[in-house]
Amino acid sequence: MHSPLSIPLWSGIPFVLMLGSIAIMPLFAEKFWESNRNKLIVSLVLGIPTAVWLIANGMTHQLEHSIIFDYVPFLILLGALFVITGGIFVDGDIEATPKNNTILLAIGAVLASLMGTTGAAMLLIRPLLKINSERKIKTHSVLFFIAIVANAGGLLTPIGDPPLFMLYLRGVPFEWFMKLHVEWLTTNLILLVVYFIYDYLQHKKESPDDLKFDHDNITPISIAGKINFLWLIGVVLSVAFINSNVIPELKENKYLTFSREIVILLMTLASLVFTKKKVREANKFSWHPIEEVAFLFLGIFITMVPVLLYLEANASTLGVNSPVLFYYYTGFLSSFLDNTPTAVTFYSLALGLVHSAPEQFANLTLVGGIPELFLIAISVGAVMFGAMTYIGNGPNFMVKAIAEQQKVPMPHFFAYIYKFSLIILLPIFILVQLLFIHY
Repeated sequence: MHSPLSIPLWSGIPFVLMLGSIAIMPLFAEKFWESNRNKLIVSLVLGIPTAVWLIANGMTHQLEHSIIFDYVPFLILLGALFVITGGIFVDGDIEATPKNNTILLAIGAVLASLMGTTGAAMLLIRPLLKINSERKIKTHSVLFFIAIVANAGGLLTPIGDPPLFMLYLRGVPFEWFMKLHVEWLTTNLILLVVYFIYDYLQHKKESPDDLKFDHDNITPISIAGKINFLWLIGVVLSVAFINSNVIPELKENKYLTFSREIVILLMTLASLVFTKKKVREANKFSWHPIEEVAFLFLGIFITMVPVLLYLEANASTLGVNSPVLFYYYTGFLSSFLDNTPTAVTFYSLALGLVHSAPEQFANLTLVGGIPELFLIAISVGAVMFGAMTYIGNGPNFMVKAIAEQQKVPMPHFFAYIYKFSLIILLPIFILVQLLFIHY
């Protein structure tokens, strides 16, 4: 491990600028930021000097690990889920009752852990909007969709949300995340109950003519591109079973772990080959969102290396040393930064605590090299609080953009916070902490 002096605090400036760009650019330079090319330029301007500094200071190994063993698997998994779920088209228009809407969100909460929050959100947002097209009041349905399907639903597997996959790459077993089922069930159940009550009240405000039209114009639900569920199962099984916890031989040669990525790429290729073109056209499929992820996270994964090393070296002096503090610090930063690098950052902080004072943690269960209590706090905090703002998790802005394309009025960045997340989400997340995460 590097000494505190060898990793200066200022080395984290590119990382702060990188995440700051993601948070601020969409608000103040929207036209510039719409171009993926400009996002790549920002990533390279901040990433290349950081990479040169790391190599010049003998930290090539850490840089290599971040790019090859973190960024590449992360991008392959996210790209696979994006491509495969983009080949599944859900059509139909059922009655937009509070019961039906709630059932759809509940299905999304389950699917989020099976196909990722991005995949589940992209699969279900258009059906949700179509079902509610006859209703005038529907903004709240999109907001709760972001909270449940695009975030809280993804807590049960490393496929569910990118921060969990990064923890999985650091040695947390695939099946361990199922231990979070109580936190998952509690959070999503409360959100669904609150949504049902609110949607019930809004439903009563709709005009009788609109409700009658909605009742009379029903199209059965149908699914095209079903073969992609087969490729999706292949991805899930690859992540679950092609890892060093299941195949010990993979520990002897770390490059063999890319056999998992090869299988995932084959599933992606199969989806592209065997999905009819008209299915993707119906989904309005484009490569733009995954290009955006690839370009932005290239910069993130390079610039965060000095930050992770600094946190590991200085963990004992930063004062974050209890599950509750890990939960709220991870949650707060996940709200305003992307929750993936935030989770990795606090994992490194926890790892640094263990390395600096192993005797303090001798009697605690370690998972992935850190105390299980810390891991629970980081996982739940990163996933749940990703819903607090539009920039907390990748699918949030995508859902907002699709809703606005279909003329659903969405609150702006700050209105989303004070009209929804602070009054609805934060009290629920505090309750989850009081129930499950203690000092």
